[in-house]
Amino acid sequence: MASTYLTRTQGTPTSDDIGTYSFWLKRGTLDKNNEYIVQNYVDGSNYGYFRFKSDNQFQHYSSGGGDWERRTNRLFRDTNAWYHIVLRIDTTQSTASDRVRIYINGVEETSFSTETNASQNVNNKLFASGGTLRIGYVSYGTATYFDGCLSHVHYCDGQSYAPTVFGETDSTTGEWKINTSPTITMGSQGFTILKDGNTITDQSSNSNNFTLGGGTLTKTEDCPSNVFATLNPLYKNTTNDTIFANGNTDGSTRDNTKAGSYTTLGMTSGKFYCEVKIRELQGTAVVGVSGRPNSDMIDNKNVGDTTQSAGYRSSGSSEIASATASFGDSYTTNDIIGIAIDVNNSKLYFSKNGVWQNSGVPTSGSTGTGALSMPVGVSSCEDGAYFFGFGDTSTGSNTAPKFSFNFGNGYFATTAVTSAGTNASDNGVFEYDVPTGYTALSTKGLNS
Repeated sequence: MASTYLTRTQGTPTSDDIGTYSFWLKRGTLDKNNEYIVQNYVDGSNYGYFRFKSDNQFQHYSSGGGDWERRTNRLFRDTNAWYHIVLRIDTTQSTASDRVRIYINGVEETSFSTETNASQNVNNKLFASGGTLRIGYVSYGTATYFDGCLSHVHYCDGQSYAPTVFGETDSTTGEWKINTSPTITMGSQGFTILKDGNTITDQSSNSNNFTLGGGTLTKTEDCPSNVFATLNPLYKNTTNDTIFANGNTDGSTRDNTKAGSYTTLGMTSGKFYCEVKIRELQGTAVVGVSGRPNSDMIDNKNVGDTTQSAGYRSSGSSEIASATASFGDSYTTNDIIGIAIDVNNSKLYFSKNGVWQNSGVPTSGSTGTGALSMPVGVSSCEDGAYFFGFGDTSTGSNTAPKFSFNFGNGYFATTAVTSAGTNASDNGVFEYDVPTGYTALSTKGLNS
């Protein structure tokens, strides 16, 4: 959501001491101030919220009429996974520890660094009438936003629901999965938003609609049942020279560094495709694939600069294991580079604005017409897989290229693709045609 947030005025609730929030969430960047998910603000003494603390703990707090707080010991630092979070509040309970309960992926959190219990029958200011309800933003003090994705946000006014209402354990995989149509009672102030795409119109019968308070609300194909790759903020050099934005689909480098990043998901077999738009070319840039992303970042090496990686440079040359050669056209700001990798044959192809470079034919199999050959097969990769990535080929001043990746969500940053190309795999939305047999790098793509 980056600098985007939603808002509405809270009306008179069915109950101001019983309610349930359920939502699916995927985090973006982690090195930030406190990230507020939901806040209801009445005044400086009466407000309630839940958020990720700057140390990545999850916290619920209510102030006014008896303050209380739950702050987990557990840290939430996985930027690839979707978390299902249920905040279940019922202050009428006789047992103090049952009055505020937090569940993550169906499991109740019981270990807290701070555990201040609510008094029995006390009102929770998260539900208070007349408050300004905001999703993804807090305005008092230092303005902070939630950076990431939200899906299937439910608030059930006057109901205390277990997480099994909204999800269940998959009998085959053992993973927690979403129930897309839970049977729930909403109460007067309850709502369901962000259920189908990016609609902020209440999809319950209440018409408790939100308005866009700021920023751009972007639809994403990434969802709890099909997780798409993003850039991985844990892949960075020792001086943290990579900057991430827009749910980790944007990446940029700083001056005097080759830092870049790689994807959260790796590819061990199959054929995969992604696109990257050069948002701003300052100096030189490179995009490609590596089999040792963590070591590349620690060693401050760009993609193509090591013995297990290959890349396409903005100068038009290829770079394989640090050796450059003539390859294709140069590229610059606003050009879109397509990357297609045939993992089984260790062949890598690049397109510029829909035209395959070096007369490449991604469907040519082991022949590899116009392809770059990866210097090692996937089984010999240090990290056991190939990863899409980007970097800067120069360490000079004023060399800080900026990249926007489309791993299948149909957007470069917050700008939708102009005219979606064909995609026989029906997995992901891209600017240009996806080569036959290739798919998006997502959990569905990996399991196809």
